[in-house]
Amino acid sequence: MTRPASFKHIKTSPEIIRLAVMLYIRFPLSLRNVEDLLHERGIDVSHETVRYWWNRFGLIFAAEIRRKRVQQLRVFSKWKWHVDEVFVKVNGKRYYLWRAVDHEGEVLEAVVTKRRNKAAVLKFLKKLMKRHGTAVEIVTDCFASYRAALRELGATEKQQMGRWLNNRVENSHLPFRRRERAMHRFRRMRSLQKFASVHSSVYNHFNQERSLASRDTFKLTRTAALSEWRQLCSG
Repeated sequence: MTRPASFKHIKTSPEIIRLAVMLYIRFPLSLRNVEDLLHERGIDVSHETVRYWWNRFGLIFAAEIRRKRVQQLRVFSKWKWHVDEVFVKVNGKRYYLWRAVDHEGEVLEAVVTKRRNKAAVLKFLKKLMKRHGTAVEIVTDCFASYRAALRELGATEKQQMGRWLNNRVENSHLPFRRRERAMHRFRRMRSLQKFASVHSSVYNHFNQERSLASRDTFKLTRTAALSEWRQLCSG
């Protein structure tokens, strides 16, 4: 059987690579933690190999997940988007990670900028609308640049603000914050943007909202998600 192009010239089994990348991105583990977990399964690789796999295949896996989901999501036009930003330290400098989720908690986009102003909001919203279409309502906090950017886009009437209205997107930052601590923060803005994008796609893929479903339903959806992951880049 011929291997797909993404695994060409790679001696290691694609199944092992998918497992290593999933462990590193999905769970708050360090590269050495992943190395130890693989060793317990009889797989002898170094943490630097795991780093290489993550850097090479992480974006490929995330792109395939995103490609399959975006087309499904664009069918539904009556969305409510929740938009928020958090600061992230990179080598002692403050950057801003902008995130948008829909009314079901699906992470739509994650963008890193150097500044927190109208231009940054416009950059983020334009990328969001280009990929996902438009929303009926856009929930934000009281940061003035959101209104200024939406005014320029002609969507001021879609903005909603409230004390607890944006809890959904604020809670969506928590899985990333756990990963940030496990990685001892980031060294470059480019690495931050790359990891945030890949982490969002993988989080969407495995997020089964287990608190809202019965145990039997959760087991079925979890098995389906894991099966789909094992098929990534297999054809």
